[in-house]
Amino acid sequence: MGGGLLGIIRCVGTAQQTSRQHLVSQVLLKEFTMPEPKGSSRQLLPFDLHNPGRVHKRMPTSRCGWVENFVAVDSPSVEALWGDVERRVPAAFAAVHVGTPFADPLHVDVLRDLVVLHYVRSLHYRDVHTDSVERARTRLVAKVISQYPEQLRLEALRETGLYLSGPASLGAFAERLIERSSVMRDRESGKLFRTSIEDTFHKMRDLASTRRLEVITPETGQFLIGDNPALTLSVKGSRTMYGMAFGDARTLLLPIGPRHMLSLGTKDSMLTVPQSFVDRLNAVQVHAAHRYVYMNRSGFGRDSIP
Repeated sequence: MGGGLLGIIRCVGTAQQTSRQHLVSQVLLKEFTMPEPKGSSRQLLPFDLHNPGRVHKRMPTSRCGWVENFVAVDSPSVEALWGDVERRVPAAFAAVHVGTPFADPLHVDVLRDLVVLHYVRSLHYRDVHTDSVERARTRLVAKVISQYPEQLRLEALRETGLYLSGPASLGAFAERLIERSSVMRDRESGKLFRTSIEDTFHKMRDLASTRRLEVITPETGQFLIGDNPALTLSVKGSRTMYGMAFGDARTLLLPIGPRHMLSLGTKDSMLTVPQSFVDRLNAVQVHAAHRYVYMNRSGFGRDSIP
């Protein structure tokens, strides 16, 4: 056998920080690829929304959908969490392709987990996390100034020899104290984000487990995928709104190929939608994207991007 528990411990202990971290799983991006001539690897077309006039070239999935140091510390822990989902995806995708995604409950579970994974492992979530921490810090500074002004003055006098009188000087000293806290040190190192993203994934997975899975197929056309692909969505008449909190959304969507999209709904079902709705969903992918959308053929072109 391969070394038993000690071998496992050694492997975990020596796991290396991964700098290039995929936010869009390669196993998902591969569904949007097409074979290249002369037997080369399957590739897809990244469209750069920041530079729409450039010549866009096909690329392998390894070069798409990643950012540098998304989780800046202890990434092996979170990469193992993502990998536990991603390893089970190919069999579930195969079931979708043959029209039997609900035949095995394990396939439903992993597809739902894949949607949650991409909702949490995203630049959108990182922005939400950053804003949340900053708002909490601001509230804490205000609370300390209003509730503990004398304790602040005494601590400032002890540390600096200065007696602080005005709210501005008290606020500056309170911020200085808070920045030295363990929570703020964890924020600066990236540890706070890593623990937050792991905890949020587990909580979101529990919430999503109460939803059913819809597999959506277009009557005509095809889906594209952006680099923020899992999106909360609500539709009211001609208005398509996205990016709201999960609890406020009608559904959570994830394209899983040109011919399939997943949606968290109230009933396990397979749905077919018209080209007009495909266009609306593709437009949401484009508007929500950080920089890139990915397609499996150059025929979309610049003028075809919604």
